[in-house]
Amino acid sequence: MSMSTLAIDDVRAARLERVYDYVELTKPRIASLVLVTVAATMFVAGWGLPNPLILVHTLLGTALVAASASALNQWLERESDALMPRTASRPLPAGRLTARQVIGFAVVTIVLGSVYLAVTTNLLTAQLGLLTWVSYVWIYTPLKSRTSLNTVVGAVAGALPVLMGWAAVGAPLDLKAFSLFMILFLWQFPHFMAIAWIYRHQYDAAGLQMLTTVDPTGARAGAQAVMCALALLPVSLLPSVFGLSGAGYALSALLLGAGQLACAVAFLIQRSEGSARRLLWASLVYLPAILMLLIATPLVTTVRWAIAGYATGF
Repeated sequence: MSMSTLAIDDVRAARLERVYDYVELTKPRIASLVLVTVAATMFVAGWGLPNPLILVHTLLGTALVAASASALNQWLERESDALMPRTASRPLPAGRLTARQVIGFAVVTIVLGSVYLAVTTNLLTAQLGLLTWVSYVWIYTPLKSRTSLNTVVGAVAGALPVLMGWAAVGAPLDLKAFSLFMILFLWQFPHFMAIAWIYRHQYDAAGLQMLTTVDPTGARAGAQAVMCALALLPVSLLPSVFGLSGAGYALSALLLGAGQLACAVAFLIQRSEGSARRLLWASLVYLPAILMLLIATPLVTTVRWAIAGYATGF
């Protein structure tokens, strides 16, 4: 192999690594959850498969807004990220990207994402995207080093994509929409508290005011996890009350909620890494399952309509 070929391979490898760094900057696991939530909400709000073009436009615009939020979050937290093993390898603290590169990426993606949503979807969806971006980047992120109430703001930012998906199909932001918003809002507290306990020492070393660093015993974190898991039981039934789902959803939601609540109670009673991880896994099972159950009823209805239409020759 010639030296020129080796040099070309090195350049390609460096470019590929740079691409990976920018992908990591978007926090792809969180972004994926946001996109799944938006898509599922669009399905429920439109009572079936939304217009495929609107779906693609909404997900692309949302992905750009989410990418910007994650990039700016990492820029604002670059110093604390460098102090925690779980985040020290991120592109900024590891020195693989510069602050200028990250800010440039964030500015381009928020402008493109907002304009794209406004043009291809509707103005309300774009406005909700900007509200999500502002609350996550400029309110939640700075509060993490100031007060444990940051979790509440973070939960609001995390639930706002539900309203984006709802607005994207042109549905009014009514009690039905806010019932889904509240499910996602409350779900985040058991999820956050489990993570906050597992990484409490790292958060403390970085100076982040999580509930588990403000109260090292974990009693307040455990109590909050239990209260929100308990509140989820009746709130998760609201979609059935509003006619968004059937009895099968209600029963399944109660069973899933009871399982998550049991894990939250176990965490409150015995605050250990094991109980926190079980609560974390319970939360990771709960949300995707709830979203799948929510789209099940409109999906079945859509299939029935399609079959009936085919049988009658449309």
